[in-house]
Amino acid sequence: MQNTQVILARRPVGVPQPEHFDITRTPVPDPAEGEVLIRITHWSVDPAQRGWANDVPNYSPPVALGDPMRAFAVGDVLASRHAGYAEGDVVEGLFGWQTHACLPGETIARKVTETDLPRSYALGILGLNGTTAYFGLRETCAARAGDTVVVSTAAGAVGSAVGQIARLMGCRTVGIAGGPEKTALCTEAFGYDATIDYKAQDVGAALADACPDGVDCYFDNTCGPISDAVMGHLAQGARITICGTAAITEWDPIPSGPRVHRQLLVARARMQGFLIFDYRDRLAEARAALADWLRAGQITTREHILKGPEAAPGAISMLYRGENTGKLLIAV
Repeated sequence: MQNTQVILARRPVGVPQPEHFDITRTPVPDPAEGEVLIRITHWSVDPAQRGWANDVPNYSPPVALGDPMRAFAVGDVLASRHAGYAEGDVVEGLFGWQTHACLPGETIARKVTETDLPRSYALGILGLNGTTAYFGLRETCAARAGDTVVVSTAAGAVGSAVGQIARLMGCRTVGIAGGPEKTALCTEAFGYDATIDYKAQDVGAALADACPDGVDCYFDNTCGPISDAVMGHLAQGARITICGTAAITEWDPIPSGPRVHRQLLVARARMQGFLIFDYRDRLAEARAALADWLRAGQITTREHILKGPEAAPGAISMLYRGENTGKLLIAV
């Protein structure tokens, strides 16, 4: 068997482009004692991969040149020499952009148990995206019934989950997205009470109309001008979760922008960064709740699936251009 890998061949500055990757093929090894051989079926494409590919300070070390691009993936166990896994198990973890992974069983994130749901959900609504939404909203934002919750990239894999969870909690939800297709998704598929098209509207003016009593919770996936506009509409005691910075393509040097100190002071607001890795001991809690909501039809998810390893080199840049219409995945 041959293992097809999409490797990071050249170091990007900012968003990785197709020219930063090569596709290689190597023999698939047999698992050693304690190892598991996995045939991977789906790769995830996530905003975090920009940071993983760049050689800049980050919460994780950069991907080494010549290694498969770091990525969450899901697949089937082909062979196991680890007591915790058996042939046929469906597993999920940071397996990278490759068709086969042979690795110690202890490094596998989990065995996928929601077998009544599509396995690709393990990389989206039941994976990094859904659990991020769950804890970022409930814990960092500390949302509660009656709050007005504003979400940027509201039609994205994280944002769409945030809006739906907030609605289930009894919050009023306002989504910010780009273009008529995505704003329609927010309202029609994800149940937002109001939507703002940042490409066609003045975000500040639209927020004044949509949030007359101010913003209690802001789930920030973008940074940049959208977030600047939200800061002018904070309610007293507002809570802000910084989950992503998709609007900023380059952090060296750090861009200057509006100072938010005065808005935070006057509103007695709190702004806090969020990483899902801080909740690794509680991921099962989030997955169980999300799976139950999916089965009951209380939340929904959309997927945008590309086909084959050849689609991977351009996938991260596609994500940052906002061309996907759901959780971006690659079926391999």
